[in-house]
Amino acid sequence: MKKSIYFLMVIVITLTNICFENSLRAQGSLSSDTLVMGASYTNEIYYSLANGKILASPRNSWDIAFRTKKFSSSILTNDGFGVVLYTYPKSDTSGWASVDTSGLTNWTPMFNDPNDWENGAFSRNAKGHPDYGWAIYNDVTHDLVSDSLFIIKLRDGSLRKIWIQNKRSVQDIYHFRFANIDGSSDHTDTLNLANDLATDFVGFSLETNQRVDFQPHLAAWDILFTKYMSIQPGGIPYPVMGVLNNPEIKSKRFKPVPLTYVNWEVSPWDSLKSSIGYNWKLLNNQTYTYTIVDSLVFFIQPTNKDVYKFYFTSFAGGTTGDLSFTQEKVLSFGINEISQSGLNVKVYPNPVRTSMNLLVSGKTGDEIHIVLSDLSGRQLGADHPGRLAEGLNLFTFDVAGITPGVYFVTASTAATRAVAKVIITR
Repeated sequence: MKKSIYFLMVIVITLTNICFENSLRAQGSLSSDTLVMGASYTNEIYYSLANGKILASPRNSWDIAFRTKKFSSSILTNDGFGVVLYTYPKSDTSGWASVDTSGLTNWTPMFNDPNDWENGAFSRNAKGHPDYGWAIYNDVTHDLVSDSLFIIKLRDGSLRKIWIQNKRSVQDIYHFRFANIDGSSDHTDTLNLANDLATDFVGFSLETNQRVDFQPHLAAWDILFTKYMSIQPGGIPYPVMGVLNNPEIKSKRFKPVPLTYVNWEVSPWDSLKSSIGYNWKLLNNQTYTYTIVDSLVFFIQPTNKDVYKFYFTSFAGGTTGDLSFTQEKVLSFGINEISQSGLNVKVYPNPVRTSMNLLVSGKTGDEIHIVLSDLSGRQLGADHPGRLAEGLNLFTFDVAGITPGVYFVTASTAATRAVAKVIITR
């Protein structure tokens, strides 16, 4: 057994060195795609540059969304679909029973930060650690404990009062309460996100009182076509349709350049959420039709380090929500694994037929948890094989009963995770 593991280790190191030494420009063939978001942008679309459209998710399914990371405080509102949040200015959490909304038209609405996934609407009044806007960080327990009440206007214009009571950070559990302004339909809910780290956010509908899984696996998509609130000159919020980056990818913008431009190395990567954004199109105020900004090219780098050139070719607006673009892979890096903070995972063989082997390396002694999920983030299997030994750790799994297709294997510890794509075939 020791001899076999050593042999595998040599193979992995050799392949990795080849990938680094021979990361080469691969002028791939141009490919074009058309997406249909629907009238008034009914759906938002999660898209992979390598695999195309991953998921068209109905934008009206959720009102608020909680980030799954254990030590995140981010809570989004569905601001692109009309949800508006206000901090209740008349009391702290002790005033829950006596909330009133007189004067609400003079309160300042709060929206998600268009440039930072971690700065959701509920955090817009944050003053810096330990004040995270909706809560105060407890240095002893690491919990976030609420000190604020909020009023939220839903998509139908109705109002709710909402109290995000706390987040048990280590357990990754939120407790929150919401009700009509008069106190009726009072609900207290618990949202346990401990098994949802493969996605970035989990939603909740304040109308149906239901959890909403509206995102695919975080490793499955690169960019999101959606409607969101931007901040215009003068600090004025305004809804726009645009493109948001997966929080783990980077992009660059070049203008004016010809569409054949490929010198993407000459400027640094931009990791802002809306670095692609919305202003790649122009509205003709007389004809109410759109044109694409001339001589504008983007470069996008997914987590596997490949680089794609990307530019828009058409946009129909809210009547149909149709848009088209062209992409080309200009750098092939050759590694599919996503690694954070020293945790690494390698799948072999890949594609796999019946027996899947995983090589995992990380911090010796860390508890390891392994999950197999599909492109939508749905878990198909999980295992907790124990603590990592020094060096490479070999785990073998039976996948004979899994339907052929593309899947993701996530290896995670309490502090970090690594993801590998696996293709199951027959």
